[in-house]
Amino acid sequence: MYNIEEIEKLAKTVAECNLGKIKIETEDFKLTIEGQSAKSVVVQNAPVSAAAVVSTETAEKSASETEAPEISGNCVKAPIVGTFYSAPAPDQKPFVAVGDTVKKGDVLFIIESMKLMNEVQSDYDGVVKEIFVANGEAIEYDQPIMLIK
Repeated sequence: MYNIEEIEKLAKTVAECNLGKIKIETEDFKLTIEGQSAKSVVVQNAPVSAAAVVSTETAEKSASETEAPEISGNCVKAPIVGTFYSAPAPDQKPFVAVGDTVKKGDVLFIIESMKLMNEVQSDYDGVVKEIFVANGEAIEYDQPIMLIK
């Protein structure tokens, strides 16, 4: 389950990267954050808790507050649907970490899709400022993965 900070971070990402919508669903948790045109956040949790209600209100405020500032940096988005891997193998170090300097053409991460490992290379020179997804997490097409400034 996501905590308030993680939901706020997702809402900020939706606003900064000008996304339409992010949906996250598990067996007992459903989160939808819509950006730009629709300013709604829906959190559904099997056992409804006070934390879920607070999260919804906080995420809505966060999304509306963060829409005004422009994104400073380049948002690297997923080119395909699949599973995000930050390293070439589980026992190896990640391709990049927050604070690393990258050049155009450097491998940033791998997306496994249909049992194929697809290396994603940087289109930008800069410093990795933020990574939005965790290793092994399922990702959607055009989902923000990292921010390079």
